[in-house]
Amino acid sequence: MKPGPPLVINIIGVPLDYHTKPAKGRVLALDLGKKRIGLAMSDPLGITAQGLPTLQRTTIREDLTALAALVEEQGVTLLLMGHPLHMSGRESRQAEYTREFADRLVEKTGVEVRFWDERLTSVEAERVLKQSGISIEKRAKAVDRLAAVILLESFLDRAEDPQ
Repeated sequence: MKPGPPLVINIIGVPLDYHTKPAKGRVLALDLGKKRIGLAMSDPLGITAQGLPTLQRTTIREDLTALAALVEEQGVTLLLMGHPLHMSGRESRQAEYTREFADRLVEKTGVEVRFWDERLTSVEAERVLKQSGISIEKRAKAVDRLAAVILLESFLDRAEDPQ
């Protein structure tokens, strides 16, 4: 049996059409972690995903300020955040924290946040980096960025091909 589309909900928990993407502008994907935030951004047409430098977490206020500056500077029209789910599809403990962070990010930027199923993005990022032969130290620094890229590519691919 073919799995269904990834779960996509907006900030207030209303399911969205999973293949809808913003008409114009960049999408900024965030892989939210306790110590770092992996970042990836689409081109203005929403075709490609480019990894950005990982944001080292400091305080929530400083994190939000840095992200708001990036949103403003790059003309971001949609924020995409990984939706932390267990393999069963149930939300993980991290989901509530992610929603609270997203609420504050919307408040700070005025830009819509959508959640995208992030199951296995970090696992896939680790696998790709391990196969590339990168040292463990460099891998640890790159995994968040690559996870954000994988998250964004998944969203962009699904938006282009809803089948």
